[in-house]
Amino acid sequence: MAGETINEVELMMPELRGPGGDMAAQMRLMYDLVKAPLIVPVLRLAVYVCLTMSMMLFVERLYMGIVIILVKIFCGKPEKRYKWEPMREDYEIGTSVFPSVLIQIPMFNEKEVYKISIGAVCNFAWPSDRLVVQVLDDSTDHNIKEMVEKECLRWASKGINITYQTRVTRGGYKAGALKEGLTHDYVQDCEYVAIFDADFRPEPDFLLRSIPFLIHNPEIALIQARWRFVNADECLLTRMQEMSLDYHFKVEQEVGSSTHAFFGFNGTGGIWRIAAINEAGGWKDRTTVEDMDLAVRAGLKGWKFLYLGDLHVKSELPSTFKAFRFQQHRWSCGPANLFRKMFMEIVRNKRVNVWKKVYVIYSFFLVRKITAHMVTFFFYCVVLPLTILVPEVEVPKWGAIYIPCIITILNSVGTPRSIHLLFYWILFENVMSFHRTKATLIGLLEFKRANEWVVTEKLGDAINNNNKSNSKPAPKKTKSIFKDRILLHELGFAVFLFVCGVYDYLHGKNHYYIYLFLQVITFTIAGVGWVGTIVPS
Repeated sequence: MAGETINEVELMMPELRGPGGDMAAQMRLMYDLVKAPLIVPVLRLAVYVCLTMSMMLFVERLYMGIVIILVKIFCGKPEKRYKWEPMREDYEIGTSVFPSVLIQIPMFNEKEVYKISIGAVCNFAWPSDRLVVQVLDDSTDHNIKEMVEKECLRWASKGINITYQTRVTRGGYKAGALKEGLTHDYVQDCEYVAIFDADFRPEPDFLLRSIPFLIHNPEIALIQARWRFVNADECLLTRMQEMSLDYHFKVEQEVGSSTHAFFGFNGTGGIWRIAAINEAGGWKDRTTVEDMDLAVRAGLKGWKFLYLGDLHVKSELPSTFKAFRFQQHRWSCGPANLFRKMFMEIVRNKRVNVWKKVYVIYSFFLVRKITAHMVTFFFYCVVLPLTILVPEVEVPKWGAIYIPCIITILNSVGTPRSIHLLFYWILFENVMSFHRTKATLIGLLEFKRANEWVVTEKLGDAINNNNKSNSKPAPKKTKSIFKDRILLHELGFAVFLFVCGVYDYLHGKNHYYIYLFLQVITFTIAGVGWVGTIVPS
């Protein structure tokens, strides 16, 4: 067989060398030479790998759907599964019946939203003498630091036990700030610590509804509340995020809490038992997901977590595409890097059962944090379009159409009000899968950007204030607009998919060009930055 191939090459060499040979014809001949022995087998292998990953994701989503239905029917509310009693002040011993709670609010140049979380926690329905509010400000802007400090002093003058803490350096970023905050003498009497990012606004009864679970169930280390979004209707970008995050909270967190008493801490909107933090080794800054890192380590120590889906905390979604991309890089790169660092530690752990270890390794990390991103990008944006150009390789319709449709329907249960946006959500998720896959590979291979930390920009009321302002906007900066708005990778994929779509329209038989042309439009919209809120210069 090898001899026949060599003979073919020798026969074609004169034509390839001919001075009058057409360049396109020469390239076609070279392509035909490598197509059968190399391109077809490699592409066929890629199809098999993608189908396997797709089935892994399908089984995971189906399992989640079945479990969440059973939980809703048979398990009941957390108050029935765990011991819970309402908090009441004792007339004899006064407020000492309430445990001391530390509230940590990490910040970094949060000009637009710094008042939100401070005001919310200072209005908690909790005895002020049993509450310590700690604002951990790592801001580099001195004007913002002054504003935050003044806000803390304003609440302190009203009798709130609030302290303003800064650091010399931002070592460890958020993890470093939270870790240092726990070392101060004035928090040593606190049993629990609640954490809220600067844009989070918990309701006044947040502690009254959550702390009793920790008091009466000593095996519970973490209470996680559900996020709700105040700006979900701001633009199409925020609606897309709401759909993804609602599935995460309504299904993934609920299933993990109900079946294994384990899930990933979301970094904010939750309460930790300080003893559990200390036993797990405290906060670490070895990845960009310090919250997930702590949760996994605490889970391996045998601690249980409880998710309260009825306890809501309002927050803000990133509404600019640039901020969203940075956030998704951190959220995708961090878990992959943590999986790399903790895989053997999870395998060797002897304090949790095998079923829980399998759940953490396979379901929590491998399927949700790695496979889900990669199969979305490689299968639907690379492999499937390439099979159009190489008709010798076919993708079965159950893998190209039926399985993805079922997975999409299962994902949609989190946000019924956005069911009409489901098809565009698929196309947008395919675009974002490029960034998530790249970040996942960076985390797995621990490349240069593995520990890149960019704080997600929050706008608060900035857009409304800019719209109401009568002042003239500053001149636009062409370079920054080009850098932030024009994304060459997305535009490159738009061109690639357009070529595949045209070829399928002219020569194909599966009519994939309908999907491809719609995907081209979505990649182009993202490539020119026409996504999300556009902030005036």
